[in-house]
Amino acid sequence: MKTINKILFFSILIGLAVISCVKKEDSAVSDLEKLRNTNNQTVQMDSTQAINAITLQKVQDVLDLSTLYLSGEKNTEIDTAIYSKIEKYFQKPDSTTFNVLFKELESLQVKKVKVNNINIYQEIQNNDTIDLAKFNVEYFDGKNKSIGTFEKNAQYTLVSKPEKTNKEFKFYFVNFYQQPSKKDSTSAGVTK
Repeated sequence: MKTINKILFFSILIGLAVISCVKKEDSAVSDLEKLRNTNNQTVQMDSTQAINAITLQKVQDVLDLSTLYLSGEKNTEIDTAIYSKIEKYFQKPDSTTFNVLFKELESLQVKKVKVNNINIYQEIQNNDTIDLAKFNVEYFDGKNKSIGTFEKNAQYTLVSKPEKTNKEFKFYFVNFYQQPSKKDSTSAGVTK
């Protein structure tokens, strides 16, 4: 009887061990599985959608780098590297290029920025076509509390790369946080 009980006990123990070792399948799909199951289909965008997406990313990059630069000492090697990275987003950067942007971010003590609702458009001034982007930017303080949402403008240009024949362009800002034109009667921002 003792041997039967021992055999039955060990059989149950081995059965439980086997059951616990069986890998259970998760209902959630992992990122690795998503990558394995994706194909190389490209998403077609028209030029306006592409420029909107590029402009949104560039505006977010400039604002993120600016808040990072302003949170530092402004005299270290990393701060110099961040500043030079910001300058690469502008066609002709100089010391006055960032004054309006930096002043606003510092005065509101902004630590984080989120860009929303970007809209690109063109304006004609003195027989020149100017490419502009209008966007909403929400500022957050150090405690991730919203400071307010503001409507801002930026002027950009697309410069064709002469060495490429397949119509590639380099994106640059000409003016950042440019004041709206005289015809625009929209307010500068709404605070909460």
